[in-house]
Amino acid sequence: MPDITDEKRSLAHFKRNAADVIRQMRKSGRPVVLTVNGKAAVVVQDAEAYERLRVIAERVEMLEFLQAAKADADAGRTVPAREFLLSLGRKKKAV
Repeated sequence: MPDITDEKRSLAHFKRNAADVIRQMRKSGRPVVLTVNGKAAVVVQDAEAYERLRVIAERVEMLEFLQAAKADADAGRTVPAREFLLSLGRKKKAV
């Protein structure tokens, strides 16, 4: 995977040359890191790349959830579905 830090531009440069930077970003398919005072501040990427990352992040979150659920089931930390569903309507007693 390429290092996105190769594509650095100052925020001032981006403001002056936004159309050119965006054109180059789309051509290369790589995001651009915008810097303020020489430090990375913002990453700019095209909408398609953002959407791909968003979908991947959702899949990773679901995978982590399913792995945790499986670990609970493997460790016996479960209750029968019927018992759980019936408990939804009950109020808990104060301890």
